[in-house]
Amino acid sequence: MTFDTTVFEQKEFRAAINKLEELLSHSKAILLGAGASCCAGLPLTNQLTAKALQSEKLSEDSKQILNAIQASFTGASPDAHIEDYLSELVDWLAITARRTNRNVDSSNVTLAGTEYDNQKLLDAISEIKLAISELINVEVDSETHERFVQALHRPMRPGKDSHSGTIDYLVMNYDTLIEDSLALSRLRYADGLEGGVSGWWNPSTFEQNNLDARVIKLHGSINWAEHPSSTTPLRIAPHLKRSQHQASKIMIWPASTKYRETQLDPYANLMHRARAVLNPQGGSQRVLLITGYSFGDAHINLEIERGLRASNGNLTVIAFTSDDGPSGVLKTWHEDNSINEQVLVFADKGFYHADHKATSENSIEWWKFENLTQILEGGI
Repeated sequence: MTFDTTVFEQKEFRAAINKLEELLSHSKAILLGAGASCCAGLPLTNQLTAKALQSEKLSEDSKQILNAIQASFTGASPDAHIEDYLSELVDWLAITARRTNRNVDSSNVTLAGTEYDNQKLLDAISEIKLAISELINVEVDSETHERFVQALHRPMRPGKDSHSGTIDYLVMNYDTLIEDSLALSRLRYADGLEGGVSGWWNPSTFEQNNLDARVIKLHGSINWAEHPSSTTPLRIAPHLKRSQHQASKIMIWPASTKYRETQLDPYANLMHRARAVLNPQGGSQRVLLITGYSFGDAHINLEIERGLRASNGNLTVIAFTSDDGPSGVLKTWHEDNSINEQVLVFADKGFYHADHKATSENSIEWWKFENLTQILEGGI
């Protein structure tokens, strides 16, 4: 569907776009959620959930475990999804592991009247990750993402100065669209792995000089595999035989897991870097552009809020949302006079910034990734 840009002929919405352009001319970071990958042909979270639950990768035990966890989320608002189920499963695994380590007589947990031991839960987690991998590791169209990164790394309007510097991409998704698009756009980036098609974890790559971008994969990546002797990832070329063995060790982790991944690298290192991005020091200003994210990860929301409060006004959040207006945590921030000057909400039917509000009777749809890309290119 064609992006209807006539709304931007109105003074208040033209002003909102001008404000966006002005802010994005400064130091910036980008936070991307699942909605940013939809236009490339990847499923939204609810679609991923439905397909994963029906995957042939799941054994009968794993399906029963998932069905039991799904039933326990009845009535959830917003709707629970596969990452919630995986988080719950990882929490159960932590319980069985703790009991096993303490030599408890029975370390099993009971789900929907059936007992499961540590190994059954481990198997279920591996199978779910394989199901997710199969659904994400498909052919995609990276054209919009290439345009997106190119627009961010050059002036939005010809003749205007741009101070893009190194852009930090905080990526919630498991796919590699951003990395692929940066490379195809000849933009030098680091993602914590050194090498090429095959690579190894080396966080010092983030410290290289003259980087155009740093890609911080907060939930892991579909092309990362756990090394047998450590918790740090390898990237293994798909044509290598060992990649088949490593498939069961895909290094992706759910939004709110509190299991060992959160205490060790690479997760701990990546979260440390994300906190630094969200808390600019020394009086430097930074803009965080959020797109494709539904604010369903309480941990990430907390880190953003900490950044807003701890940065002494130096962090500005630009959030694009498909909701009609600010809701959930965005509503909380928008109504909080201590931080709402730092929060700009581009909602489906309006623009909200502190006491300023501009509303539309019709959907603006500037939150759609392909439409936002057009805006960033100066195409309205």
